[in-house]
Amino acid sequence: MSPSQLFSNTATTVAHASGRPSGFLLALAVVLVWAATGPIFNYSDTWQLVINTGTTVVTFLMVFLIQNTQNRDTQAIQIKLDELIRATKGAHNALMDLEELEEAHLNRFRDKYAELAKSARARLERGEEDTDVPDA
Repeated sequence: MSPSQLFSNTATTVAHASGRPSGFLLALAVVLVWAATGPIFNYSDTWQLVINTGTTVVTFLMVFLIQNTQNRDTQAIQIKLDELIRATKGAHNALMDLEELEEAHLNRFRDKYAELAKSARARLERGEEDTDVPDA
């Protein structure tokens, strides 16, 4: 297994586990154990440093794991949306891979579709349908 695959599998496993009730319960248990040991260690600076360092390190690592999982999920959704656009008669294939465009180009598309939405709402207010296929 390549390092990339290993990271991807680890990221998916950790992201899923941390999002489950058992992941929350584990984190809660760690905090409760830490809190319970406060009197034993006289609430020392070292005792406080343990939880601060631990949570900082876990948070730092989780950012990368969750971002990796989110990137892959987003990429998969984009591919599925591209396929729906490609397979739908009358759909504009130019909308495929919009996420690759620069912001100025995206803004032009957004403005065009905002105008289409405004027109559709006006038709609805007149009692007309808004299920047409717009002109290219």
